[in-house]
Amino acid sequence: MTERPAAPSAAQGGRTFLERLGFVLTVDPTDRVIRDATLVVEGQRLVAVGPAEEVARSFRPRPGDVVVDGASLGATPGFVDTHVHLSETLTRASFPDRLGTRAWVFHWIMPFYGQLTEGDERIAVTLGAVEMLRSGTTCFLDMGALTDPRATVPELARTGIRGVTGRHAADIRPDATPQGWSEAMLDRHFFPNARAALEELEACVRELDGMAGGRIGCWVNIQGKEPCSAELHVGARALAERLGVGTTYHIASTAEEARSVEHRHGRTPIARIAALGGLGPNLVLAHAVATSNEEIETLAEHDTKVAFCPGTSLKLAKGATRIGKYPEMMRAGVTVGLGTDGVSASGNLDLKRQMYLVAGLFKDSRMDPEAVGAARALRMATIDGARALGMEGEIGSLEPGKKADFVLFDLDHIEWVPFRDPLQALVWSASSASIRQTWVDGRPVLVDGTLTTVPDESELRIEARARADRLIRAAGLDAPDVPLTTSLYQ
Repeated sequence: MTERPAAPSAAQGGRTFLERLGFVLTVDPTDRVIRDATLVVEGQRLVAVGPAEEVARSFRPRPGDVVVDGASLGATPGFVDTHVHLSETLTRASFPDRLGTRAWVFHWIMPFYGQLTEGDERIAVTLGAVEMLRSGTTCFLDMGALTDPRATVPELARTGIRGVTGRHAADIRPDATPQGWSEAMLDRHFFPNARAALEELEACVRELDGMAGGRIGCWVNIQGKEPCSAELHVGARALAERLGVGTTYHIASTAEEARSVEHRHGRTPIARIAALGGLGPNLVLAHAVATSNEEIETLAEHDTKVAFCPGTSLKLAKGATRIGKYPEMMRAGVTVGLGTDGVSASGNLDLKRQMYLVAGLFKDSRMDPEAVGAARALRMATIDGARALGMEGEIGSLEPGKKADFVLFDLDHIEWVPFRDPLQALVWSASSASIRQTWVDGRPVLVDGTLTTVPDESELRIEARARADRLIRAAGLDAPDVPLTTSLYQ
């Protein structure tokens, strides 16, 4: 047995040469797979990506550079999560798995929101970032803080991750206050009207976008669906365009929601927003399960993006495998990224698991072995996710000039022994257990199981458990009479 090479690390003021890598899955425009490859990192960026012999002709180590034998390592771009709720990370395995989407939202997660404090949320987003980095996610689109993003952004910055967050907002309260909803949550979550919501969202973007040297962005995010007016849906995208950022919200999450919207407004959800002039290239629609062929054409025409969360569809019975049209969206030219959603909706923040699911769900449901598959699944988790966030020029593939955001897999791990095709092994055989390192912005933030940016991780876990227990009890979610169905916003 050969000696295990030392873990690569960032050079202080020099370059890092990751030489003779077992493979690099570039996810470039031709999906190039390079065997016996070398990556050269300088500062925050990749300056060379190619076959080892070719790179060696142009790049030679200098004094101060770090050179690592990468023969037992394989590299992929860092994963991009296009829909996540970091504020919900303390709800893991706390809700029953007999809930549909609407009951999950109105009778379970909203009461949880009602008890969430600023301190709770800081712990939740830190814990979520830790989980993502441990599973290879280097960039995310978060729905936004439920208290104040001014408190959570510094925590995200400290972890070393890249991502986008915002301020969660809505403007239509239910007619009667449901069981478990607190007045504090109602006042914090529901603005008196769309104008007031947009004013606060604009203030957050102006103050927070571009934090941590540009690693953390802030968008004009809203909840979407029934708790948001048409004015807020359309106004959020228009404001985001004016500010030069994006926006995201939930829509067409289920057939039930689509039927309800059509009954009340005469149009299905996406068609309604399109008719109001609310679609555009800076909008990411979360879920979009109940979508018609005509709406797909409209999404493609407006270059509106979609975030698909396979795990949530399975857990909350949204119907993606029965009515979802994600393969059709991609064929029509719609950018579809992958999301994990919140941990109580899907179970985890591991985008690697979502990649496995999306590669196979439509093969099975359509009985078509060519539906989606490994190559498309990897693109959805990397370059397509980057494109959804407007970052495809900076991240999402391993190419010279792009940010050095990548994942190194341990090819001596049992999941990789033996393997022939690295793409097939990555999507179908490997899990996040074989991740050796996660790099963001040119530095390794996860090294051999240790997060270099969160030295107090054991204390974080202890505090997260205590806060989660308190929150579930305070929200009354440990009671036997919490509703499993709902009639709200019908």
